[in-house]
Amino acid sequence: MTRNIRFLLPLIIFIVVAAFLYKGLSLNPREVPSPFINKPAPDFSLQKLDNMSEQFSNKDMLGKVWLLNVWASWCVACRQEHPLLVQMARRGDVPIYGLNYKDAPTQARQWLKQHGDPYVLSAVDYQGNVGIDYGVYGVPETFVIDKRGIIRHKVIGPISFGILNDCVMPLVKVLEQEDPQVTPVEYKGVEGCA
Repeated sequence: MTRNIRFLLPLIIFIVVAAFLYKGLSLNPREVPSPFINKPAPDFSLQKLDNMSEQFSNKDMLGKVWLLNVWASWCVACRQEHPLLVQMARRGDVPIYGLNYKDAPTQARQWLKQHGDPYVLSAVDYQGNVGIDYGVYGVPETFVIDKRGIIRHKVIGPISFGILNDCVMPLVKVLEQEDPQVTPVEYKGVEGCA
């Protein structure tokens, strides 16, 4: 019997390792689960990019569904999603607020002037502390935040037409129907959202 186990043990180990590898290879690396989903967005109060003498706080947005888009002028992938954000802003789909991440304000303002400004406003996160609080590890990242200030979804990387049409906008429509005075049911997702 011991002899049989000695021969079966490598086979069992191989099957277990193969199962883990199969599971790992089937995951989408852009779908990193965020511990902030269905939790209050971390508080911040930052200078406005267009008027550094004024502050913007996420508390100013209570009662509204909005997007927080983390971007920087040095970010190559931000250029990829930027035309779509400009289109969204023109249509007025949902208010988009920028979090200018680890960027020089003068360069950020020039970049928006050159490429168009889709943001209601951008807040300056020069040191990156707010980005850290939100779990940002790369730009661009976009957070969908509900009327109660709860993060309901996070898009890692550039927003595409597919992500926008299949996930973000259907979610925004659902969230806009919620009554902010009623405790929301934990968000389980919208079909099309990962």
